[in-house]
Amino acid sequence: MSPQADFDKAAEDLRKLKTKAPDDEMREIYDSPRVLDLKGKAKWDAWNSKKGLSKEVAMATYVSKANEETQPMLRRLPELIMPHV
Repeated sequence: MSPQADFDKAAEDLRKLKTKAPDDEMREIYDSPRVLDLKGKAKWDAWNSKKGLSKEVAMATYVSKANEETQPMLRRLPELIMPHV
């Protein structure tokens, strides 16, 4: 897959999660500036710390972190779909 396709899939996988990662972990993934929103500011600070990375490296980092969050849930999927009788 291309870096863009990997990135798009990782973003979609994160959106599908029923439970969200703790804020400190999500800061590694998402960011947006908000002056009075402490959570938003923390996200922005995390995003801003990545300044200077190429688009490809930034996407690869995102994919890696997103996979850390989604893989445990995906491994449990069969158990969640077909509980023990």
